[in-house]
This record gives sequence, structure tokens and C-alpha cells, in this order.
Amino acid sequence: MKVTANGLQIEVDDTGGEGRPVILLIMGLGMQLVAWPTAFVQQLVDAGFRVVRHDNRDIGLSQGFDHAGVGNIVWETIRHRLGLKVRSPYTLQDMALDSLGVLDALGIERAHIVGASMGGMIAQRIAAAAPQRTASLVSIMSSSGARGLPGPRREVAAMLMRRPMGRDEAALVAHSIRLLRLIQSPAYPQTDEELSERLVFSMRRSYHPAGLMRQMLAIGADDERPALLPRIQSPTLVLHGEADALVPIACGEDTARRIPGSKFVSVPGMGHDLPPEVCDILANHIAPFAHAADAAQTRPS
Repeated sequence: MKVTANGLQIEVDDTGGEGRPVILLIMGLGMQLVAWPTAFVQQLVDAGFRVVRHDNRDIGLSQGFDHAGVGNIVWETIRHRLGLKVRSPYTLQDMALDSLGVLDALGIERAHIVGASMGGMIAQRIAAAAPQRTASLVSIMSSSGARGLPGPRREVAAMLMRRPMGRDEAALVAHSIRLLRLIQSPAYPQTDEELSERLVFSMRRSYHPAGLMRQMLAIGADDERPALLPRIQSPTLVLHGEADALVPIACGEDTARRIPGSKFVSVPGMGHDLPPEVCDILANHIAPFAHAADAAQTRPS
């Protein structure tokens, strides 16, 4: 369903029913709400939560920003490396307000905010800006955004700059599989058939590469977030794969160091994806952490 959030039309999936504590799942760069596996959502529902997913602005079935253009990605990347301000049509703070707007539209006062990759960055901003709305924060395979942290491995960075060999569905899927093979969880590899099935489903639902580019600019422009993280007061769990080739584990470690009282968990064999085995591990950390945060909130002081 679509809701009006922060003045935009945002596509939302709401599972588990009212009367339960809420987990808001925020997905990463260029990824749609369906990138949160249905089985993972059901695990959280079975653990007693209402689970809300949404397409971020400019991706999936949510409102796009094609009128803003995509700018010069190469030039903005150079500006970022030189320490200059990156110019973007919108910011991660705008996207955080979108997520809060989704909660408003659904009549939800507080939620456990769970974000993966760029979604973790958005979740961090929510926790810093709206502590009264944040029952807990879970940042997965994400980063503080601090300068000096390691970036993607060389072969991953090179693959990110390559274009597909064609524009037909088969070429796009083959290109995406090559990238996913570089960032996958080495302990839990998926077959080409499994990856292809998921990619085809996602592309047929929506394919919007220009939105991904604008979201990338928003990440590059978000240079104030490291200074905001020490303000976060909500219970915080940082989860990161030890084999992450896209966002190295040092980025998660730095996030945890900057957030007072946070708990850091490294996951052996996990890369930058969500295969079923990794989803099981994440759910088994997130559900008890969120329940404990709720219990601490209701416990008499």
C-alpha cells in the first residue's frame, strides 16, 4: 500500500498486526523493500513483532525524483575525495524524515529502527534526531561515514563502475550476479538460480538506476553524521559481517565506538548480503535485543 509520508508517496508493507512492538526495516542503496526476505520478516513476526518495510524515496514503487536529474557522479566523487561538499538533490536526513513519516501515517509512536547498509545510516539519523520515536537502533553492515575508513575492496569498486553489457533483462541480471558474487557471504553462497530468481522479481517490480545514483549522492553528502552518533541514547546493536567486501567491518566497529553503550557483534562468514543462514543469525540477535529494550523501557526506575 502507499501512504503519504513527509509529503511523498511511499510504498509500505505492514506485517504482523497491531498491538505488538514495531520493527521498522530500512533497506540500503538502490534496494527495494522486497530485499528484506519474506522468511526474515516472518521470523520477526513469529518472535512477536509487527514488521513495517518501505521502499525508500526514489526507488521501488515510492515517489521518484527524476525531475532532479542525476548530476555528475564522477565529479561529485572527486569532490568527496578532496574533502569538498557533495551536492545531492536530497539528503539522508530527508530520507530519515520519510521513514518517520511512514510511522506517522501508520499511527506508530515508537519503533525499533533496523537498517541495512545505507538503511543503517538512515536509521542512525533517526535515532539521533528522534530519540523519543526510537525504541532501539540496529545498524547492520553499515558505517558511521567517518572519513578515513576503508572503502570497498578494489575489485568491488571496479565492478561498481562497470556498466552492464546490454539493457535487456538477461544482461542486467548477469551484471548484477557478477557484483553479488563479489560481495556475497563466503560461508553461505547462493546459486546463480537463486540469485537470478530474486533479481528478476525485483527488476520486474521496479528498475530505477537513476534513483540509485541520487541515493549514492545523498550518502556522499552525509558528512555530518559521525558527529551526531555520540548523541544517540537509544539501546543500540551494531551487526557486521567479518567478510564484508563492500563496507568493511572497520566501518561497523567505528559506528559502535561512536555510539555510547552500543553492543557490537561480528558475524563470521557474513558478507554484504542476506542469505537465509545470515537472516537466521540476524533475527536471533535482533529479536531478543528488541524485547530486552522494551522490557527495560517498562521497568520501574
